[in-house]
Amino acid sequence: MDCINHKDSDKLQIVYGDVVLGVHGNGFHYLFSYQVGGLESLVIDGKEWLYRSPKPTFWRATTCNDRGNGFPLRSGMWLSADCFIRCSEITLKIDGEEKKPQIAPDNNQYSSEEFTSNVSITFTYETITVPSTTVDVEYEVLPSGIINVNVHYHGNATLPELPVFGMRFIMPTKATSYRYEGLSGETYPDRMAGGLEGIYEIEGLPVTKYLVPQDCNVHMKTKWVEVYRNTTKNNSDHDNQKFGLKISSINKEFAFSCIPYTALELENATHQEELPFPRRTVLSILGAVRGVGGINSWGADVEPEYHINAGEDICYSFQISKAKSM
Repeated sequence: MDCINHKDSDKLQIVYGDVVLGVHGNGFHYLFSYQVGGLESLVIDGKEWLYRSPKPTFWRATTCNDRGNGFPLRSGMWLSADCFIRCSEITLKIDGEEKKPQIAPDNNQYSSEEFTSNVSITFTYETITVPSTTVDVEYEVLPSGIINVNVHYHGNATLPELPVFGMRFIMPTKATSYRYEGLSGETYPDRMAGGLEGIYEIEGLPVTKYLVPQDCNVHMKTKWVEVYRNTTKNNSDHDNQKFGLKISSINKEFAFSCIPYTALELENATHQEELPFPRRTVLSILGAVRGVGGINSWGADVEPEYHINAGEDICYSFQISKAKSM
């Protein structure tokens, strides 16, 4: 049952929990965790979309060419940063006015009838690289349930080149399909010439069967992607109807991959049969992607224009919304 009164349907209801901020409206319920440091729950029409809190991602599973030219030996610290990251600061704004995150016991001053028109919460993450750097992830929630996400990596010129940079969303169950508008096929910054612009639908979550599992199924120059599932972790949910989540670009296109494995799971497997049974959906929304190279078979470095300089800021934005029924 929706917690917004009809008279307040153009408002967001705010719940100041002991360690979370609840943001609710007609058909959606979001939880932002001060303890975990991120978006903890994303429920739309009663369906949960998060298995883990989304965090910045810095690593792609090494490709044959990465291994051949020694890239993981030069940039391996980004794998650690991808696995472990600390939320160092949280900034909350209610209707544009900065407000200290309210936790117990200070949250007891609020009632169950707190409404607002706009909520913005920014999580600042500090990497465990040496030296460290920071990433700001701002979630702006609108009364419609749309979430605008603004991501800002702060460059540090003393850090090694990045494999990728973006946000990783791990969903509770395996997707049945995804649709997107962008380039056809698997594309990378230096492998886009054969991609044709259009709208494409992919059944299931295919993983390219390289002899040694590696990064795969990246799609460049994407305007939007819709992910569809028909199962949840709720044992009382038996309708098996497809439901979808849409990620749309803001200002500039992004890259994405949608597969059943994290970069670490792919990295740990030296043969296809070592990959775990696919149970979840791993959607990576990427603001920067390193090229794959492969100029002289496998081993040459990627051309300079397709590197990701860790000393430069990376900023991009996208929008989260409900996908239309298929």
